Parts: sequence; structure tokens; C-alpha cells
Amino acid sequence: MNELYQNKKTDLQGCLDLIESGDHICFAGGCNQPAAFMSRFHTVASRVTDVECIKSRSGDYEFVRAAGMNGHINTGSPLYGEAFMEGMKHGNTSHIVCDMHDYARFVSEHKPTNVFIAAVSPMDEQGFFQVGMNLMWEEECLKTAQKIILEVNENLPRLPGGLNIHISDVTAFHESTYPLPERREEPPTEVEARISDYIADIVSDGDCLELGTGTLSDAIAERLMDHRELGLHTEWFNTGVGHLIKAGIITGEHKNIDHGLAVASAAWGEQKLYDALACNPKVAIRPASYVCDPAVISGMDNMIAINTLVEMDLTGQVCSESIGTRQISGSSGNLCFSLGAIHSKGGKSILCFPSMTRKGISKIRPQLSPGAAVTIPRNYVDYIITEYGVARMKGRSVKERTEQLITIAHPSVRDELRAYAKAQYYI
Repeated sequence: MNELYQNKKTDLQGCLDLIESGDHICFAGGCNQPAAFMSRFHTVASRVTDVECIKSRSGDYEFVRAAGMNGHINTGSPLYGEAFMEGMKHGNTSHIVCDMHDYARFVSEHKPTNVFIAAVSPMDEQGFFQVGMNLMWEEECLKTAQKIILEVNENLPRLPGGLNIHISDVTAFHESTYPLPERREEPPTEVEARISDYIADIVSDGDCLELGTGTLSDAIAERLMDHRELGLHTEWFNTGVGHLIKAGIITGEHKNIDHGLAVASAAWGEQKLYDALACNPKVAIRPASYVCDPAVISGMDNMIAINTLVEMDLTGQVCSESIGTRQISGSSGNLCFSLGAIHSKGGKSILCFPSMTRKGISKIRPQLSPGAAVTIPRNYVDYIITEYGVARMKGRSVKERTEQLITIAHPSVRDELRAYAKAQYYI
């Protein structure tokens, strides 16, 4: 095993030299992004053409955002970040329109990966490296890879259920040690605290949770500390749920699927989250094709999906991924979890958000902004929560929906919303 290890070990440049024109590359996402490789990847652009990549939204890398990449290295993602928005100006990047449940399969059918590149935990005694912190699309894309290039980072922990890659299948690897990326926990705002109070009243002991990422999700998790025997089936392990796992609040005791396990398809938060997850037998990382499958989610009793949005209209249409035509994120698992939870026995789908943006624009609007993507059709919207209260959408008429949404909108826009609703004969 040691001889095989030494034969396949090279340096970063040796790994970069393996990239050829026409390659279709899958980069592992999140904490398993090969950060050292990606920071130098732009240097191959001058000698290659028609290289296409998929990657996650995080990371400000030159091959994504810099001029001169288009036609040499182009990058797509179902999840958009600031670097992607900058790259669009140069023709480097484009949004891949897809839910996380279907993403890996749809991309593999359209343009199969022939190169798989990931940051991995060190090889174990059996000769396996592991992609353990992100399984959004990696497992499916690895199946078609003809070249497997790994970046071994001793700081990457192993998680139960992670994707194991044997040394015999690896084309080449290099070693690079650096800290894992972190999203710092922020104290909740007064508005976030009020929203969290409403949610805590809706969640019952024994329910199974899905929580997104961000400060509001962390605030909600903190507010659930007085609950008991919660389950977890979620797209992301975040810092907030890490606290709940460590405190023994999330036990999975009442889960009818994956009993006793906290399940997610990725981990993103602070180092203390990663420490809490490492080799923890009560957690499991699973592919997004499973975690975000509406059929699996709907089969989970008392499933409570909690997500946020960018804006919504008075009839219930929801945009969670764009500001007008400007793509800022992706649909991710929002529709998957809303659709699944709303059909779960005892389940609830919750969309929660501050009533106003930081720029003082109402998130509850007469109409969606021109060009805004409809992430969740109004048919599959249930609970809507702002700092002003709770509105129910499921089974309600447009009149009932409109009246409820106006009552939880910011007071400064209620008259405008009501006048519009009357003009359209909504109320």
C-alpha cells in the first residue's frame, strides 16, 4: 500500500498538468473543495480550451471570476455566489437550473464528468481517502470519472456515510494542509429572535427538522434548545444544529426513517461544528439525491422544513434565488423540502424571513420583481412567518392568503398591498 501511495503522490503542479482540453471536471463542494488546486487552476487556462467545470458557490477563485477564462475554463453551478456573478460579466459562468435532488443525475446525463477533483481526509489503513463533508453531487459524478485527482488535507475529518475513494482508483494526489472554511456564527437580531419565537411554538418535541444556513437558522436552532428528542433530516449540518446535536436535543429517537441518526448532505459552519461531527456515530452524511428527495422527505413523519426566501407575492409565489433577473443563489433543496414536508404525515413547511430587506424593501410584494425566478410554486407553500406573525397558505383561497400576508407584512407597506389587492379583486 505504501508503494502505491508513493507512486501516485505528486505536487500541486503535477496535478494541474493532468488537465487537458475538453475535460469535464467535477469539483467536490463545500469543505471538500480542493482549495489549493483551485487557487492555481487559472494558470492552465492559456494551454487548454473547452474545459467545463461544476463547483459549489463558495470560494473567490480567479478561474471563476477573472477575464480571459471564457472558452478556456467555463464554470457552472446550481448554487451562485459573488464570484459567479462577477464571472458572468466575462462569460465565464452560467447557472445550472436544477434542484439538488436531481442535479447530479441531470448533469451526468447531459455532460458526464471525466475528471473528479476533491479535497479528502488522509488515507486510512485500508487504503481509502474520504470525501466526508459534502455529498451534494460527488458520488454520482465520480462514477464516470476517468481521472481522479485528490488534495489530501489532514484537517478534513471523516463522517459516517462519507464517500470513500481507494488509492488504487486515484490517478494522482498531492498533500496540502490548511484550515477548513468557516462561516462565523453571528448573534441574532431582534427581528430574528421574534421570528424564532414563532417557530419554536410551532415545532413540537419529537418533530424532525430541516434547517437552512445563515444567521436566522442559527437563531432558530438556539431557540429550540428547550425542546426534546428532535430529529434531523436536512440539506446542511450548520453551526446551530451542531449545538443541538452536542446538547442531546437532536436524538432522532422518533424518526421513522434513519432512526437515531442526524442526516445531512453537507456541513458548513464553525470549526466546533466540524469537531462535533467528526466520526460521530449518531450522524450520517448522505447524497443530496437521497436527502433532498421529496419522496423520502414526505415519508418522514412530522417533518418540519424551515427555509427562507428573497421575496414572495400576495398569492404565494416564492422566489428564493434571484433579485429580478440577477441570479444570487439557487433553488437548492427549497422546493424539494417544501413539497416533501407539506405531504408528510404531521409535517409542516415553513418559510420565515424579516419583513423588510436591509435596504427597506418589503419582501412581501404585490408581484414578484420582473424576471424573478419562481422557486416554489404557490401550490406548495404552507406557513409564512415574519416578525409580525404567522400566515397559513395551504388550502386557502387567494383572498384568504392575501388577507393573511398583509397582516404579517411590514406596517409601512400594508396600505399599498391592500390597495393593490383590491384593484386586482383579490379581496
